[in-house]
Amino acid sequence: MRYVLQETVALIRQAEQDAAPVFKRIDETALANHQRVLRAFHEVRVSEFHFRPSTGYGYDDPGREVLDRVWARAFGAEAALVRLQIVSGTHALAAALYGVCRPGDEILSLGRPYDTLARVIGIDEQVPGSLRDFGVGYREAPLSAPEIDVDLILSLVGPRTKILYLQRSQGYAWRPGLSIKMMGDLIGAVKKRFPEIVVVVDNCYGEFVEADEPPSVGADLTCGSLIKNPGGGLAPTGGYIAGRKDLVLLAAGRLTAPGLAGKVGCNPHGYRLLFQGLYLAPHFVAEALKGAVLAARLMEMLGYKVSPRFDDDRTDIVQAIRLGSPEKVLAFCRGIQRASPVDAHVVPEAGDLPGYSGGVVMAAGTFVQGASLEMTADAPLREPYAVYFQGGLSLAYTKIGLGFALRKLMEM
Repeated sequence: MRYVLQETVALIRQAEQDAAPVFKRIDETALANHQRVLRAFHEVRVSEFHFRPSTGYGYDDPGREVLDRVWARAFGAEAALVRLQIVSGTHALAAALYGVCRPGDEILSLGRPYDTLARVIGIDEQVPGSLRDFGVGYREAPLSAPEIDVDLILSLVGPRTKILYLQRSQGYAWRPGLSIKMMGDLIGAVKKRFPEIVVVVDNCYGEFVEADEPPSVGADLTCGSLIKNPGGGLAPTGGYIAGRKDLVLLAAGRLTAPGLAGKVGCNPHGYRLLFQGLYLAPHFVAEALKGAVLAARLMEMLGYKVSPRFDDDRTDIVQAIRLGSPEKVLAFCRGIQRASPVDAHVVPEAGDLPGYSGGVVMAAGTFVQGASLEMTADAPLREPYAVYFQGGLSLAYTKIGLGFALRKLMEM
């Protein structure tokens, strides 16, 4: 700990000691998830042969086909589409929503989606090419309390409602995430009354945090990014869609073209990093969770409000910390950037980012651009001036990162 200011060493050690029982629970979940992933690898008989590259159209690519199958098994889904051609979690969700929705349909969302997806849907503005531009409606159910108001959601379902959209992570909102049990209870109630509704889950930041994934509790489609949890810090890009086979096919048709769907898409660099990243993901997600717990306890000790609390059950790797001023948000992010292995000399400033409204500051000195699992911190510079901390791949590096962040706060 000599690379961290002496004043913070005792605080970090005390926070780690307080968090020890929570760390034990995280390790137990990680073991269950390791077993789930390993079982999937065994069942589809992954071989070294499947790591080889493909080119062009990627017809009859055995690596791609087996990766889809192992992903589906690991996530409890009928089918999966795992592609480098999916550039982000938002892209995966867009393919799913465009694939399922038709003009005149309506999306019912539990809570406000991420800024990037809000533009895909066209919630606040008529973005050219948005779902709103294609005649797809939108309705929103409030989400602020720890428990979901199932009766309210059922009352909001109308004759046009095609999709119930659930965002597992809190995003840039000060609210609890959605646990697997909460989603399962809600999905069960909705399907009992409205079996034709398609439930789509944004799973970003939530993979391998709990011992099951959304398809296991009835979600029809589950989407996410490979440069977040399931890529295990190794995937260079990509995203996935997992769920009902017929609906995955519709999403694949939107990603490529109807009739081509998931039968094309090459990987000229081979598939080893995607297979290996998935295999290692339960471990690195557990490390990131421990880092989030440590951050929560440390900042609680310093008098800051956090969400979730350090000993709360967790549904994603994101730790929200309410710092109270734009200056403190910038200081915290600059500390995390300074502790990063890449671009540590860069000073983060708030700026406009594609798909986001208003100024956003991001500390992300990562080997893969945007790979939040590595160790990042970002925030919109707006009330309540909360920073959202994710990662990292190593609890040891998270300790150092938090030490640098505290140093910046102390220097104010």
